Amino acid sequence: MNKHTTSIITLCAIIGFQNTSNACTGITLTADDNSVIAARTVDWSGSKMDNIYVISPRNHTEQSLLPDGTQNGMSFTAKYGFVGLGMQRPEFVVDGTNETGLNVGLFYFPDFGKYQPYDAEYREKTLADFQVVSWILSQFSTIDEVKNAIDNVRIVNIDPTASTVHWRITEPSGRVVVMEIIDGIPTFYENPIGVIANSPNFDWHMTNLDNYVNLTSGTVAPTPFGPIKLRSLSHGTGLLGLPGDFSSPSRFVRAAFFKTYAVEQPNGPETVKQAFHILNNMDVPFGTTQTAKEKKFDMPAATQWTIATDTANHTVYYHTMYNRTLRKIDMNKIDFASVPFQSHPLDIIETETIIDAIVTR
Repeated sequence: MNKHTTSIITLCAIIGFQNTSNACTGITLTADDNSVIAARTVDWSGSKMDNIYVISPRNHTEQSLLPDGTQNGMSFTAKYGFVGLGMQRPEFVVDGTNETGLNVGLFYFPDFGKYQPYDAEYREKTLADFQVVSWILSQFSTIDEVKNAIDNVRIVNIDPTASTVHWRITEPSGRVVVMEIIDGIPTFYENPIGVIANSPNFDWHMTNLDNYVNLTSGTVAPTPFGPIKLRSLSHGTGLLGLPGDFSSPSRFVRAAFFKTYAVEQPNGPETVKQAFHILNNMDVPFGTTQTAKEKKFDMPAATQWTIATDTANHTVYYHTMYNRTLRKIDMNKIDFASVPFQSHPLDIIETETIIDAIVTR
């Protein structure tokens, strides 16, 4: 069995195992100087993934994998260079940003999306869903360009029995859309709050927010209650009732409220730090989404990595389950006309970093 086939089998196992936690959550923040930050978690509890970052230059040509096990699908040559984080293979970029500042992220969307069935007759316009991020980043600079081109491709699973996905697309202007394929038809939703999770459909999540119309930031003042007054037992009672579980609807609501009430920061780098702090609340601890029989793990967390991209300043930041120190990739230092296509592991050393804080003299 060659490396190509092994990678496809591994990927199919990852995207096809429905009972495993794949609880990714995304937020978009805007700084006082109008820098837009697209951030998200990548959660997978099934096994440790080969997590990588990719640097892709202009004029790099990529060809899509197909459900028949070949790599003879749609071919595309890059107009724009990009940086992305992904897994298993360099083609499988999960979240990335191109040199124009366009950001695209892939999120699991099980049970609610439906692609067109694979048809070998349309092989040359068929694109694997895990390569859509690379295609968009390499070809387009705006959301409208993506919308105008999407009907020219047929997006499919590599494994037809696996989960579908949906995508968040963010412009440096702050415009955000969610793209979902429902009954084979690409559907775009404007996303004014910049939040995304997993199933159900994005418009369902937006309607579900109405169930929390009573929540607000701050602390509730004493309230008359017959002959007595009810008083807050602690600060933060304005959000009393905010869901705290790790289901997709609950994470969407929690992210929406944390993002909406976040204190605006002066610039992109400060807003990046804020994004990581907010997304800490979405980390999925082991043992919360698995049964007792499934509690055998080979890694420290289900949230394998978290990324925040400053789309205005073209800088990508990330930390991982092994090392929560923020690392950055400054795209301004990359010459996308000459840099070779390359990929590298997110972690050189896959172990928790502990530093002795005692200083002796």
